[in-house]
Amino acid sequence: MSLLLDDLPKNSGLDQLATHRTRNRKEAPCRPLGLLFQPMNGERLIKDNVAHIGSAGVSERNHDYGFRPAFRNLETGCAVLARFKNGAPAPMHLLDGLPDEWVLEKDATGHVVSVKPSVIAGFLRQGRFYTREQAAAAAEADD
Repeated sequence: MSLLLDDLPKNSGLDQLATHRTRNRKEAPCRPLGLLFQPMNGERLIKDNVAHIGSAGVSERNHDYGFRPAFRNLETGCAVLARFKNGAPAPMHLLDGLPDEWVLEKDATGHVVSVKPSVIAGFLRQGRFYTREQAAAAAEADD
């Protein structure tokens, strides 16, 4: 379930405050929380990539800025590089190399199908985790 501005009680003051803050922010308004409550899977990775096409929020556009595809578990704060099933670093977001304790489901061949909803895709650069949005903004600032 996503929490949106329309979900706030009307005439409670919260709806006007949220609208005022959103209009007066320089950064983009927050996106709905719904995706954080769904398991991370291939479909979600594709949606994330499509949402960031043309920006440094995708692997192919930010490698030259020192970003490496990674995942972060919001429950633990742990971030890991994306890896192939054999453990080698991957040039894109793949679920197969994630820690077993993050995995919810594997297919008959042992490939990871989904991981915990608390896992998000992003990037590591110089030991720091960046969300896709943060990576895109950092790459833009580097130009």
